[in-house]
Amino acid sequence: MKKIIYLVAIAALFACKEQKKEDVAQEPVVDTPKQWLVFEGNSLNSKHIVLVSGDEEYRSEEALPQLAKILSKHHGFKCTVLFAQNPDTPGIVDANYVKNIPGLEALDVADMMVLFTRFRALPDKQMQHFENYLKAGKPLIAIRTATHAFNFKEDDTTNFAHYSNGYSGDKTEWTDGFGRLVLGEKWDSHHGHHKHQSTRGVMAETAISHSIANGITSGSIWGATDVYGVRLPLPGDSEPIILGQVINRAGEFDENDLFFGMKPTDTELATENNTGLKVNDVLMPIAWTKSYQIPGGTKGKAFTSTIGAASDMLNESVRRLLVNGVFWAMELPVPENANVGLIGTYKPSAYGFKTEAYWIEKQLKISDLETIEN
Repeated sequence: MKKIIYLVAIAALFACKEQKKEDVAQEPVVDTPKQWLVFEGNSLNSKHIVLVSGDEEYRSEEALPQLAKILSKHHGFKCTVLFAQNPDTPGIVDANYVKNIPGLEALDVADMMVLFTRFRALPDKQMQHFENYLKAGKPLIAIRTATHAFNFKEDDTTNFAHYSNGYSGDKTEWTDGFGRLVLGEKWDSHHGHHKHQSTRGVMAETAISHSIANGITSGSIWGATDVYGVRLPLPGDSEPIILGQVINRAGEFDENDLFFGMKPTDTELATENNTGLKVNDVLMPIAWTKSYQIPGGTKGKAFTSTIGAASDMLNESVRRLLVNGVFWAMELPVPENANVGLIGTYKPSAYGFKTEAYWIEKQLKISDLETIEN
């Protein structure tokens, strides 16, 4: 009798376990959306590069994953790519949402930062990671709109208003904000006619032998993004590497074309832009080096390139310029002719502002930007 009771109890126990398994199997599986990307290096000791995207216009959310893939697959760096996101829709890129970039704590252990943001107004907890990184004097590459990476409004509650583009407050050492103090320039102007005149990069005479210029032929850099204006001379020990010629369009304007009707084969030097400004009499630097030191911090190295939008990245020399800058900033030997071949299928979008409705409809998942193809 006891044996029968025992066997019945065992059977009941197994039945209970099977029911629990069935209940678990029937519960919906909720995947945690990926909020940033990590591309591993070639060893446990690989240098760690954190690439921070977040601009409304030049598709940094497309450019930086491709750059990260190149740096990881061709050069063995560990790369983490961060994105602007609305907290209500984590894992979905929302370049127009200026108050949130998850994952910035990665900067605390980073060896290198690549920054491509525009007018961000991040919470203090996130801004503190930038502050700590810069105080440590770690190397930095800034792309295009990173000259105006941050911007807080007067009614924003923040301890980092001095990072704002054009800052003019009591912290006089921060006059004109992060861009001017750290990189050498803030947002100044469109020197070329936006969407109508392209940029061709030529070597600065003093930089022909600079390691950042390795493998780059003068004139081989081209992008449909126009030359940015800067105030000359650039401050401190800034050293121009590439100068930007303003190039007229040979064909017609085409709003639906990736390059708006401009082509890499365009060669005519512009005499003036749409405002009548003489644009090629004195060429603006579009890539330069500079040391930086924020108050209370250690001295560091910065490299700025105002060319580098997602569509600019189709140009091999633009990619090589950025890769060379990474090696230079980290004080690593710069390859003579770095491998900058595109990874996988890369079909960037044309630059231009998008509405909030666009981002809601697009639903660009960060996980969709991860795939590496041979």
